[in-house]
Amino acid sequence: MPSRREADDAERGANAPDSGANADADSRANADADSGDPAGESADPAALARAYYDAIDAGEYERLASLLDPEFVQRRGDRTFEGRDRFVAFMRDGRPNTNTTHAVDRVYPSGPGVAVRGRLRDADGDVLFAFVDVFETEAGRLTSLETYGAESSDG
Repeated sequence: MPSRREADDAERGANAPDSGANADADSRANADADSGDPAGESADPAALARAYYDAIDAGEYERLASLLDPEFVQRRGDRTFEGRDRFVAFMRDGRPNTNTTHAVDRVYPSGPGVAVRGRLRDADGDVLFAFVDVFETEAGRLTSLETYGAESSDG
């Protein structure tokens, strides 16, 4: 099974007339990471959202914190996290299963925010649930996240 990044790259490649543009975007993202902009996302909410999933999936909690505004708030059906530190602590220490991968199916950019539809998969690749995340951004950081989840019959 391809990784989320491989699937995303394949999707972008199918929609892009020249795959060289993707390589250029990757080198710009790497240059931005070296300059303190972890994913080159400051001008691109969609890239910021993808960097969020990458950081969580890789267990890179310092990087995750760098993507979030200090006053970050996540609201979801079962709880609300207020503040970046509380959210990152939960992602690092409180999640029941940290061996998961976010499979992003579609990204819907909209002005200074972005919505993402995807599936959370366990280590075996089984779908735990489907989700829609709605992010708000400001000054190159995620400021809020509304998460909507549902059991998925996709497997």
